[in-house]
Amino acid sequence: MSENHGEIYEMRAIAPEALKLLRTTDDAGHPPRLVVDDEEGGSPLRCCLGRSRPYETIALVSYAPLRRWARETGAGPGPYDEVGPVFIHPEECDGWTGPGIAEGIRGRRRVLRAYSAEGNILGGRLLDDGGPTIEEGLAEWYADARVAAVHVRAVEFGCFLAETRRV
Repeated sequence: MSENHGEIYEMRAIAPEALKLLRTTDDAGHPPRLVVDDEEGGSPLRCCLGRSRPYETIALVSYAPLRRWARETGAGPGPYDEVGPVFIHPEECDGWTGPGIAEGIRGRRRVLRAYSAEGNILGGRLLDDGGPTIEEGLAEWYADARVAAVHVRAVEFGCFLAETRRV
C-alpha cells in the first residue's frame, strides 16, 4: 500500500483467481497466445507487475479490468467496459507483493485513468517527461473523494498496466 497526502490506495496486479481463468480462456473467449519476447525483453507483465526477460515465453491475453472490478464491487462501468491485450506469465508466478509502485509499470509516458465507485470515468492524466510522477499523479487523483480506482496505462498502445484502488 502507498500513502499519499493522507489518502491511501493500493496497487494491484491481476488477481490470482482471474489469472487462473485467463491462462485457459481470456476475457474475449480465446485461448492465450504464447509469444517469445525479443532479445531485449522488458514486456510489462500484469500478473506480477514485473518485466519479461529476453527470450522468455509469455502469454498475450485479452483482459477486461473494469468488468472484473464491477463483478467484485457492484460498480456498473457500462460503456467504459473494455477488453484489451495484456502480457502474463503462462504459468503461476509469485505475483505482486508490493508495497508502493511496481517498478515494472514505470515508463516515459503513462496515463492515469480515474473511476468512481459507480464505474464512471472521471478523467485521465498524462504523465510524461517533465510532468508529475506516478506517485504524484495518483496523489492528485486520490485527493478527490469521488475516486475509487485509478488505472495506469501505457500511452502508445493504451494497454492496461495496473490498477490502484482506494482502501
